[in-house]
Amino acid sequence: MAKKIKDTDYLAISARIRGMENTLLTRERMEQILDARSDDEVAKILQECGYSQLDPTHPEAMDAVLSAARESVLNDLTAGTPDTRYIDIFKLKYDYHNAKAILKAQAMGVSPDRMLMDMGRVPAQALKNAIEGSGDWSEIPETLTVAVEEAREVLDTTRDPQLSDIVLDRWYYRDMAAVAQATGSAFLVGYVKVQIDAANLRTLVRTLRMGKNEAFLSSVLVEGGEVDTAGLLRVSADHGSGLVELYASTSLENAAAAGAEALQGGPLVAFEKLCDDAVSEYLSGAQFVPFGEAPLVGYLAARETEYTNLRILLTGRATGISPEVIRARLRASYV
Repeated sequence: MAKKIKDTDYLAISARIRGMENTLLTRERMEQILDARSDDEVAKILQECGYSQLDPTHPEAMDAVLSAARESVLNDLTAGTPDTRYIDIFKLKYDYHNAKAILKAQAMGVSPDRMLMDMGRVPAQALKNAIEGSGDWSEIPETLTVAVEEAREVLDTTRDPQLSDIVLDRWYYRDMAAVAQATGSAFLVGYVKVQIDAANLRTLVRTLRMGKNEAFLSSVLVEGGEVDTAGLLRVSADHGSGLVELYASTSLENAAAAGAEALQGGPLVAFEKLCDDAVSEYLSGAQFVPFGEAPLVGYLAARETEYTNLRILLTGRATGISPEVIRARLRASYV
């Protein structure tokens, strides 16, 4: 029988993470970037946060730098993590991203290589070989295998890559929920639930704005959140009426209010930001946990938010967007 992992097994890595949090892109540092009078000032702030390779004068090179930073963080923390499933939660999306890219490229008769990201649980080349028929499916996790087979069937039948992507998105959340449940961590389960709720809220608002019916919505909603999908379908049938009430007293209450405004023709930017901020608000509770898996999960999620904010900041500055507009798009900081 495998040894049960305890919170105290995370003492060492929790202490490391507390130290690493000092380099996170705080709200104060983001304001400094917004107020910076020169790119040299921005570069100095980025260096303090560990991004010496990021050049604010060349935002087009940013994705490669951030991908390398993400990979470095995941690899670094994997070595000291008692249960690597907490790392897998943050790798899963790259497996499903790669599956989408490979299936669509195969259907179009082109190479997917430039779209692949080698940061998942499965090496990108191994997944590509399996899907294209020259590799071994035994190297691919069972859930991902089933997801790819279903998505391929949908793509072959409909020739619609959007429907294929929807299949993989649903399996992605199912996979995350299964990994979280298997760890036995209430904190991780809650993190996945709030992500599912945010994803379903986004889907509801988008489908209503596109004029899609409940049948379509039912095919794209994900089970497993705190907000019942039946309630979402009722709101859809009522053309958005009851949206705010459905999310009252939940972490997505403010996002739902912004979503209701978006349904009346308002912008989606504030709505999307508030959906992300609700997830960050849940994770902020990890700062008050002295040790255990929560600080690890909170830190890794904070880094993901940081990569998003860096893109918003640097791209916004480079294209001359006003600080006020950039500030309104920034996601809530973990620290």
